[in-house]
Amino acid sequence: MKRRTLLQAAAGAATSLGLPRVFAQAWPTGPIRIVVGFPPGGGTDALARLLAAKLTTMWNQQVIVETKAGVAGVLAAEYVATQPADGTTMLMAHINSHALAPSLQPKMKYDPEKDFTPIMLVGVTPNLLVCNAQQPAKTVPDIVTLCKGKPGQIAFGSAGNGSAQHLALELFKLRAQVNALHVPYKGSAPVITDLIGGQINYAFETMTAATPHVKGGRLMAIAQTRAKRAKSYPDVPTMVELGYPGFEATTWYGLTAPGKLPAAIAKKMNEDANKVMAMPDVQEKLEQYGAEDGGGSPERFAQFVNSEIAQWRKVVKDGNVKGDS
Repeated sequence: MKRRTLLQAAAGAATSLGLPRVFAQAWPTGPIRIVVGFPPGGGTDALARLLAAKLTTMWNQQVIVETKAGVAGVLAAEYVATQPADGTTMLMAHINSHALAPSLQPKMKYDPEKDFTPIMLVGVTPNLLVCNAQQPAKTVPDIVTLCKGKPGQIAFGSAGNGSAQHLALELFKLRAQVNALHVPYKGSAPVITDLIGGQINYAFETMTAATPHVKGGRLMAIAQTRAKRAKSYPDVPTMVELGYPGFEATTWYGLTAPGKLPAAIAKKMNEDANKVMAMPDVQEKLEQYGAEDGGGSPERFAQFVNSEIAQWRKVVKDGNVKGDS
């Protein structure tokens, strides 16, 4: 709050002296939007709403979550890339829109490295291999045996063609040498609905979206897809532990804004978002969702995105994975 007071005082002094009102003009006075590329009920939406509520209080102005679902998050990214770089619009960027799409969407209308201003990495989560209690195979070895016995018949849902969940499945198919049926949806919420209802058999679902249903007993967590176990799931083995060395298929989230965002706005957004991330109740929620390693500088987030783009190119190529056109 002291920093905000100083900034306001500086802006007022600049006005009274007839100096350029750089920051006074730059910082938005109306509502600020965080655009989400997936339907409500999924992990991206949950984290966006968590941050929006805290930033609304911190900035004393409304921060709202706006949904623009479609093409595994790409539609929302395309939209935000075209918005004015004035601080009124942010994107809850996602592995789909910023790391997978460059390899899957040849006609993509934005460049994740050039058309966005990185603000902060919010968190990296494992995906959870989940099913409902009625599925007969509830361990990875049993699922592999099931898939080999019924090639192309065991249905795995995902948040869409080319989504992080889809790529986790493709990595599993490559490593386990199985053929499974991919069933794409338009986000995590409908995947979970059909998984609970038994319309599909399994999903590599985001830990953020799956956790409430696992904790509520509606889904079972079979394995997690990060090299280390998430703090919130100490009893669920990783795919690495189950005999798949190097099996790393995460979902991650981060705040970005349109390219050419004024440096003063980007700096304040990063500083304040890091303050939110440090709040004990936010830390508790992030840990519950399995979202770890968030926070830090815009430069750290940019380097992370670059490394993710490179990592997934090989899986897309080896698995001959296609995204939505």
